[in-house]
Amino acid sequence: MRASSQSSAQAARSSFDPVLRQAGAGAHELGAELFEVADLLSANGSLRRSLTDPARDGSDKAELVDRLLSGRVRPDVLDLLSGMCRSRWSGDDDLRAAVELLGTDAVLASAEADGVLLEVESQLFTVQRLLADNRQLRLALADKDRSVAARVRLLTSLIGERVTAQTLQLTERALRSSHEPSLAAALTHLIEAAAERRQQLVATVTAARPLSQAQTDRLDAILERAYGRAVHINVAVDPSVVGGVRIQIGDEVVDATMLTRLDEARRRLAG
Repeated sequence: MRASSQSSAQAARSSFDPVLRQAGAGAHELGAELFEVADLLSANGSLRRSLTDPARDGSDKAELVDRLLSGRVRPDVLDLLSGMCRSRWSGDDDLRAAVELLGTDAVLASAEADGVLLEVESQLFTVQRLLADNRQLRLALADKDRSVAARVRLLTSLIGERVTAQTLQLTERALRSSHEPSLAAALTHLIEAAAERRQQLVATVTAARPLSQAQTDRLDAILERAYGRAVHINVAVDPSVVGGVRIQIGDEVVDATMLTRLDEARRRLAG
């Protein structure tokens, strides 16, 4: 998103957060409604353009939203959408993307209220690793010759009884998304969103064998010093990794061997 869209999206998130906190564990229902609205916007380009047209009066756009969605979504969601349509957007699809983001916020707020936000984040990572380790499953879930409903049923049959309701809702949404390059990419963004809600960075550490708790704690301390904030570590095992471990934080890939050497050098200089 460009600057005006980013500003509008952040304003919407800030104004909606108190609503989510008041909704508590039931916020996932608001998320479901926002996902439906995102789908409506995704399927209707003329509607997106009408609601983001800078030449159109904001009250006129809010009235259009009210006519379309009154009675179909909760008043809090309708108020949110009306306010968003009064804002400025750099591109018409940015509104859809912002509504999608708010839907994710709502589901994560539900997990937070339930006390399972960290569990949801960990489960999303586990699902991501399940895909990475199972090529046939990846292909089956990406198979466009299968209906989305069939692919959702397949995913649900594998994880439905093993994860929280919020994790299942988010993974199903990720599978249905046509705006991500892959299910794995969608899950990465969800993991990052969960960490953001917990105000932590996420480091995906790929190693040839499982790390001991002492190794994990030491790496956590190094990363926290390097980035100046708390870091949540997810560990993936890949026997093909040679010469240390691979660390990815967002789009940045870090050579853990180099990090270790720098840390050793710092300690030696410190005496």
